[in-house]
Amino acid sequence: MNSIFQKKWVVVFIAIFCSILWGSAFPVLKVSYEELQMAPDDDIAKIVFAGMRFLLAGLILLVGLFITNRKWLVVTRRQLMFLTLLGLLQTALQYYFFYNGLGKVSGMQGAILVSSGTFFTVLLAHFFYSNDRMNWKKTIGLIAGFAGVVVANWGQEFQLSFQLTGEGYMILSALTGAVATILAKELAVGIHPFAITGWQLTIGASALLIIGVPQLSENAMTFTPLGWGLFIYSIFLSAAAFGLWYSLLKFNKAGEISMFKFITPVSGAILSAMFIPGEQLDLFIIGALMLVAIGIIAVNYKGRRVIQKGQ
Repeated sequence: MNSIFQKKWVVVFIAIFCSILWGSAFPVLKVSYEELQMAPDDDIAKIVFAGMRFLLAGLILLVGLFITNRKWLVVTRRQLMFLTLLGLLQTALQYYFFYNGLGKVSGMQGAILVSSGTFFTVLLAHFFYSNDRMNWKKTIGLIAGFAGVVVANWGQEFQLSFQLTGEGYMILSALTGAVATILAKELAVGIHPFAITGWQLTIGASALLIIGVPQLSENAMTFTPLGWGLFIYSIFLSAAAFGLWYSLLKFNKAGEISMFKFITPVSGAILSAMFIPGEQLDLFIIGALMLVAIGIIAVNYKGRRVIQKGQ
């Protein structure tokens, strides 16, 4: 596994794949809320929906590991404490902030604030790891990636305002995700990446359901065949994206692979244009893709001299 997840083309492919999967969550969630007839201001229904989704995703991974190799499921008491902390941060707290904040900001604000998680991760990695410092390549990458997110959402309603339960929650969601990324990189020694994903999703989702279910209104969600299909896809999305991402994180620099997350809001805009009526693909999206690509290339580019010296 070590050699596979350290090969450059594998890292690039999986990182892009995970980012596109997370990007697809934007149109999937938008259509799901409408299809399940959730009230726009029903935050509890959204939390319960997220809890159901993440719980089943986590259980699928844990059952899969139980069938293939039960040894990977065994964790020490110290590791269980870490997994509990990660689950509460990465799943419960991050998505509590995300789902509640997203309903109170514009599309452009949401995309920009979500992308701030990449900045937080790269900056935190600079202080935590001596081999993952900020440099001119990462600086160019961050500027180009952030510019791509802004361009992708150009023309949407944008207001210079701040409220704790809106913009504040989105920033807290991004910061919580960045801290969880560093914790996973730092403390997940000796734990299989899919076990990390399975346990943290299950624990975090359980917390969301404990909070949400007692407050859930009757008939808050009405499942239809399409609604079930979207729900099943969202489960697969969570299990696959988080499992593969933790595998990359285990064997690569957190600051470098996190740059690929700039693809998430851009791919979300593209997929929304494809599947949501009224949203269209335009030159801004194409320009955004080019900027994000420049940012990723800048971070991962190694000159000939560096390669030869490494050999």
